Order: sequence, then structure tokens, then C-alpha cells
Amino acid sequence: MVRMRRQGTITILSIEGHPVVRDGLSTIVGSQGDMVLVAQAVDGKEGLALFRRFKPDITLLDLRLPDVEGLNLLTTLRGHSKEARIAVLTASDSDMDIYRALKSGAAAYILKSTPREEILETIRTVHRRGKRISSDIAQRVAVYIREESITTRELEVLELIRDGHRYKQIADALCIAETTVNFHVKNLIDKLNAKNRTHAVILAVRRGLLSI
Repeated sequence: MVRMRRQGTITILSIEGHPVVRDGLSTIVGSQGDMVLVAQAVDGKEGLALFRRFKPDITLLDLRLPDVEGLNLLTTLRGHSKEARIAVLTASDSDMDIYRALKSGAAAYILKSTPREEILETIRTVHRRGKRISSDIAQRVAVYIREESITTRELEVLELIRDGHRYKQIADALCIAETTVNFHVKNLIDKLNAKNRTHAVILAVRRGLLSI
């Protein structure tokens, strides 16, 4: 679906596979005097074509599309235009999806359950400033940023802690000083936001960094 562009408004492209959501966006955006939904795409292929054609101010992108992974399309769109302002609008509240989307250049991450006024305000904020991330999402993403900085040696230490080894045994196994083991453990506790080394192991297993 393609609509006429109104002068001086925020132009929006929606790439959304669900017809009910597309209809809802059409109604919500259509009721705003400062926005126009210039086009709606039902899949990634059409979305890319319409993105190239309209060069919208804001692109609303779902992560679950029938023909392509939304995060891959996000990377493709950003490759075509580094200035593109793409707001992910999705049902997925996965911490990993949020982290990967923002890392790939999304200007905002909006859940479909978000109230309409908040969705509209996010669109306006992204248009004015380029980015909007709620404090809740920022805190969740910070966990993955810390986890990503965990080194191979720190994971080796954590694996040995998981297996019940004491610091001296870990030091001998890795041929490092016991003080170095202690240093790694302190770093792990900080990066995982853990209470102690046992809690660090629990969190690492829960988040897929370690196997049981």
C-alpha cells in the first residue's frame, strides 16, 4: 500500500507482515497531522524496494517477516543509508533481540504492546534526535554489553569454578598466579552483575555462556 506524501510531515514506511498490525498503524499514523504513512510493505523484499523508492524519515520494522529475518533486513537498510532512522516495532521482548537490534543500528525498539501515544512520541523523538531507548531497555542491553566483554580466560576460570575447583587449583590448571584468578573472578562478578562467584556461575548458565 502506498500513500501520497504531505508537505512538511514525518514520512513513515512500515515493514510489517501482519495485516491487523498494518491496519492499526494506518489508523494511528493517519490520525496525526505531523505524520504520513507513505507506504506499507508486507515482507522484506517489498520493504527494501519501498525504502529505496521513498527514502522515508522513519522506517518501522518488524523482526518477524515471512521472507527474511528482520535483523538481517535492518543491516541491509542501514547499508543503503547510514542516516536511515529505523525503529524496530515488534512483539519480541527478548533481551538478545533488543541487544542485536540496537547494535545493528536501530534508533528505537518498540514493543507492539506499547500504548499508541508512546509509539507516536517515540517516532517524533527519533525524527528529532535520531534515537530513543527507554530506561528499562537500556538496563537490559547493558547486561549484554558487559557479557560481551567477558574474555576467553575469564570463561575458563568460570568453568573451573563451576566444576568445584578452588582458586589454587584453578591457578595451577591455567598456569597463572592465584592473585590473577582472584582478579578474573572479581571482573566476572562485575560483568555479570552477580552477588558472588557461585551466583556468577548460575547467571552464566542461565544466559547460555556456560553449559551445565
